[in-house]
Amino acid sequence: MNEGDLVELIEEDEWMMEILRAAQVLLLPDWWICAGFVRSKIWDVLHKHRERTPIPNIDVIYFNSQNMVEREEKAYERKLHSILPSIPWSVKNEARMHMRNKVSPYSSSVDAIAKFPETATALGVKLEKGDNVVLAAPYGISDAVNLKVKPTPFFYQNRGTDENL
Repeated sequence: MNEGDLVELIEEDEWMMEILRAAQVLLLPDWWICAGFVRSKIWDVLHKHRERTPIPNIDVIYFNSQNMVEREEKAYERKLHSILPSIPWSVKNEARMHMRNKVSPYSSSVDAIAKFPETATALGVKLEKGDNVVLAAPYGISDAVNLKVKPTPFFYQNRGTDENL
């Protein structure tokens, strides 16, 4: 499986596309659905699972340095819940998450994805016009495809600090 194959698998998955379309409605700046949403798709396909592995939440991230209040994120979660109530939404503005994680500020959502704990989950997808899926994979997808769980370089460098545990 390569990145093009993964994009095609997502575009052919009506459930994933419905979730991506719901998030797209919010018109969030620099938005992505990331982590387990993408990794679980890869692993389900590789393991030939007939049923989707349950995901504890659907992580929607965005980057807006002009409005870094948590209540905005909760309002977006409520909006998404009104569109697809059965989905466990989690919305986070990566422009403020560095404060919670006690690290240097992120420059974008993809920069935040690159600083996720594992390379296999440092993945994000979003929709562009025409329902075209775009993939963000700062470390590629080979670790996810090869079932390797290893720390991202950022997480590895900061492994001894409490704020990244």
